[in-house]
Amino acid sequence: MDPVQLWTFIIAGLSFTLYIYIAIRSRAGSTKDFYVAGGGVPSIANGLATAADWMSAASFLGMAGAISTMGRDGGCYLMGWTGGYVLLALLLAPYLRRFGKFTVPDFIGDRYYSQAARIVAVICAIFVCFTYVCGQMRGVGVVFSRFLNVDVTWGVIIGMALVFFYAVLGGMKGITYTQVAQYCVLIFAFMVPAFFIAFQMAGNPIPQIAFGGEYKDSGQFILERLDGLSAQLGFGTYTDGSKSTIDVFCITAALMLGTAGLPHVIVRFYTVKKVSAARTSAFWALLFIAILYTTAPAISVFARLNLLEAVNETPRVEAPQWFEKWSDTGLISWQDKNNDGLINYTGTVQPAGAPPLAENELTVDKDIIVLANPEIAQLPAWVIGLVAAGGLAAALSTAAGLLLVISTAVAHDLFKKTINPNLTDKQELKIARIAAGGAVIVAGYFGIHPPDFVASVVAFAFGLAASSFFPVIVMGIFSKRMNKEGAIAGMISGITFTAAYIIYFKFMNPELNNAEHWLFGISPEGIGSIGLLVNFVIAGLVCKFTPKAPEHIAQLVNSVRLPRDAYAKD
Repeated sequence: MDPVQLWTFIIAGLSFTLYIYIAIRSRAGSTKDFYVAGGGVPSIANGLATAADWMSAASFLGMAGAISTMGRDGGCYLMGWTGGYVLLALLLAPYLRRFGKFTVPDFIGDRYYSQAARIVAVICAIFVCFTYVCGQMRGVGVVFSRFLNVDVTWGVIIGMALVFFYAVLGGMKGITYTQVAQYCVLIFAFMVPAFFIAFQMAGNPIPQIAFGGEYKDSGQFILERLDGLSAQLGFGTYTDGSKSTIDVFCITAALMLGTAGLPHVIVRFYTVKKVSAARTSAFWALLFIAILYTTAPAISVFARLNLLEAVNETPRVEAPQWFEKWSDTGLISWQDKNNDGLINYTGTVQPAGAPPLAENELTVDKDIIVLANPEIAQLPAWVIGLVAAGGLAAALSTAAGLLLVISTAVAHDLFKKTINPNLTDKQELKIARIAAGGAVIVAGYFGIHPPDFVASVVAFAFGLAASSFFPVIVMGIFSKRMNKEGAIAGMISGITFTAAYIIYFKFMNPELNNAEHWLFGISPEGIGSIGLLVNFVIAGLVCKFTPKAPEHIAQLVNSVRLPRDAYAKD
């Protein structure tokens, strides 16, 4: 057996045995266990679980792949997701925790005193989470396809079976403690190859410092070498961006504000004992998240430089060994168009007076950059297997959290709160598990047939969350005037506008998906920022011409937003 495959089986097998053991030991016995882990998770454990929930396949695979491929433009993913978590932790989480509801639709239904608002929120939550989870299942398929030597489709199916087991069985209680273990696996898997490659390239094991240092004592900085090689091959300068400023701003804003509206992240703050614990766990989560996010730019630079140098060494009469292994998955391909036996990997940017560029012969899936990087750098087989296990941990941890949100939205908010309030605890738990099982199947289908690479698909989910949930949550906490009519109109208009824009350019007319045809030059990944404004404007206008919220709602807002002593004197 191939050493890489053997180590992958060993490390991934041990980690999954641990996950399944934890899921069985933490099996949910009540709806409170299933939805919020009984509300008694310690702050540091909740911080670890939140970090694992947050750092999905988009963070572990997609973000570094996007930065590696897009250069400076890919930094909007890093800024948006990092800033978004800070915004969520400081602005919204403590207030939502004080409100004391299990889910975001539950908050919206009670705050806006309307079953219709609750149902609209349920639909939005399911739509957002399905979009998000598709990216995670795609990430699982990518990892399994390479390291189990199976097709991506079978990789997704294997991932579906694993998620189904511990998400449906354990609920939030099982998922929380499973995610603690998954964070330890994924961060170790992300950092170990980073240390190796940083030392290999710059003689400094700290990747955050190494990628700004000299390249192998050549007297040339790593970024300078990457810029020069990128320009030479027709890709343009790596450290310069090609996206417009407005598009970068809107993508960053959509990711940031979408974070604050993501149901699977918000529900994490209900799993602790009290409001102060929610703040503490937010601090721990931010610390754990920062470890990976400050390393991702270095990983991206190392991977890009390694790739360009590996495929452009001359003379070469055959593809390198790592390339042949990845080509079996269909995620990287080479067609020798000029029959010279060399891999020509070229862009389209040509300096004035330069000779014509060779036709590009190499196609690389963005989502394999992090996974292939250790093989390109010729690291030990156990490191490559460790990265595979980390990628699986990242994708499956978030997928489980998202599936839980879908199941609770269906069972708790739709059935229990709307259709049949007389459901017993046992019946509600059964419906939640059935909903989670159905969600796994649908998510698996879209993981097999994704609309784009992992980070891009996840960006769509953030845009949908920003345009639907963020405005009504903020107005629900900070505005006593906002009523149910405004909230409903805002959610429907915001998510409809955003979804229609994404569908038009990504599915209906992909040939028009370029800056020339975009509204104000804003890409589908960033359109959630405009959808958010649409939500705010429509909600404000409708609220202005409809009856204001009842007095007891104003009192409710005060009780959530103001310190208890201040509220008592109010």
